[in-house]
Amino acid sequence: MHRAGYLNSFLIVTAVWVLGLAGCGRRADVAVGVAVDDAALRAADSDSANWITYGRTYSEQRFSPLKQVDEQSVSKLGLAWSKDFPDVRAYEATPLVKDGVMYTTGAWSIVWALDAKTGAQLWTYDPKVPKDHGKYVCCDVVNRGVALYKGRVYLGTLDGRLIGLDAKAGAVAWDVQTTPKDGPYAITDSAGIVKGRVVIGNAGSEYPVRGFVSAYDADTGKLAWKTYTVPGDPSQPGESEALKQAAKTWSGEWWKTGGGGSPWDCIVYDPDLDLVYAGTGNATPWYDQSRGKGDSQWAASIIALRADTGDQVWGYQTT
Repeated sequence: MHRAGYLNSFLIVTAVWVLGLAGCGRRADVAVGVAVDDAALRAADSDSANWITYGRTYSEQRFSPLKQVDEQSVSKLGLAWSKDFPDVRAYEATPLVKDGVMYTTGAWSIVWALDAKTGAQLWTYDPKVPKDHGKYVCCDVVNRGVALYKGRVYLGTLDGRLIGLDAKAGAVAWDVQTTPKDGPYAITDSAGIVKGRVVIGNAGSEYPVRGFVSAYDADTGKLAWKTYTVPGDPSQPGESEALKQAAKTWSGEWWKTGGGGSPWDCIVYDPDLDLVYAGTGNATPWYDQSRGKGDSQWAASIIALRADTGDQVWGYQTT
């Protein structure tokens, strides 16, 4: 789809296919690394020329207000360019577009920056995820995309790292391990930007993990806060009142296999309420002999966290 002079994209298996309206638009200079700040993220809905965050806006409705593609013009769509990727694994990223540059990811958490008009590669970055780590991922070695903020591109990797890259050249600014190194955790989701911090979750509830959401300073990569989604060892003090309450709904020896509750997708921010929302995965272990027949809070839930501290405000169990 044509986007005010730039092009949207469709990821099809192992290639980016871009469809354009013949004769539409005028080429603008590629401005690699143009900053996306807090004001731009809050006003993303009014920026029809770009797609600067996962889901397009903080509310992640993915709704485009553009009118150029409709019932009358759709027959004029044709292939503008395509780019093949180097393997035949699954590709699930939502490409971001900022001022003529498309940023997207593929299998094994590899990043590409492309000229959105021509498909020409501007740079690529391979975080060199150990191939053996693929055994900890239920549903292929996917990545759902990057985040943009103040001249950087932020990437979560399959082996649990969070990396800040320079948007102009893809050089590494910082690289932090967000999960226990070599443990059965993974990151397949796009990171979120919240008030100068990069917020990320993790996957792994098919394995012995204890899910959590964490936030890192966008400039330095320093940990700002970390919030577990399910309670830990009941012989130890609970990390919060929410987890102390949750522990009453578990029994058995669930903490020996972590408890699960991985927030592997769907972390969003509401700037009006200043709350971060995360959806959590299933409890671990699956069989109730080891975790009791209670509700196992806050697995399979939506939790609301304060953006500045990570403190849980409320939780709603959906299953």
